[in-house]
Amino acid sequence: FYDEAEARKYTQNSRVVEIQSQMSERAVELLGLPEDRPCLLLDVGCGSGLSGDYISEEGHYWIGMDISPAMLDVAVEREVEGDLLLADMGHGIPFRPGMFDGCISISAVQWLCNADKKSHSPPKRLYRFFSTLYTALARGSRAVLQVYPENSEQLELITTQAMRAGFTGGMVVDYPNSAKAKKFFLCLFVGTSGTLPKGLGTECASEEPHQAKFTNERTRFRNIKGKSVKKSRDWILEKKERRRRQGKEVRADTKYTGRKRRPRF
Repeated sequence: FYDEAEARKYTQNSRVVEIQSQMSERAVELLGLPEDRPCLLLDVGCGSGLSGDYISEEGHYWIGMDISPAMLDVAVEREVEGDLLLADMGHGIPFRPGMFDGCISISAVQWLCNADKKSHSPPKRLYRFFSTLYTALARGSRAVLQVYPENSEQLELITTQAMRAGFTGGMVVDYPNSAKAKKFFLCLFVGTSGTLPKGLGTECASEEPHQAKFTNERTRFRNIKGKSVKKSRDWILEKKERRRRQGKEVRADTKYTGRKRRPRF
């Protein structure tokens, strides 16, 4: 577990925040959510709520669960918009059937492969997690779980237990030819067998410049769709309005809302 100081340090590390944000964006993209309505998502291993921030920005609602009280304390301190639950995913997902429109998890599920206590059986804990997750998801929805497997055996164990629990789907690997950028996303379908999305950077190793171009175009397209640029005045006002609808206390809007501060000397 993280202690309070480690949890705060982790959340304030700009590199960690950037990577977490990128992986959250990719995971939500792989969920293939409908664009015409907000969805309720489950964030497994939500930590201090960095993934949840992205989900909120996209206009969706979320519930996060994590095993670390220190991480959840930081999430509460940061006033994240989702609801939080202290729970061990190896004990199962404690929500009613069909409750969620999707699930994401960033760098958490591989921990179930470790036996931290004598009573822990990794295959049993994985099966318990996947079978209860399957039940908690609505039919036709997806779960996208980004994992850091130690080896191919771990990867196979995770995938096998997911399929045993009723999921279809498989592993989407982004940038498979890059040691640094390679990322594994377990993309699972509930009740239907969809087409597995293609991993980024899978065309060929020399496609890197095209990838950057594609990303820029997608960002512009999102802005055209009417989503405000992050940290802009409109973005801040939208976020405040969402928090008001949730019954949270929010500072009044003024002509100074979102105004850039002068640099300090």
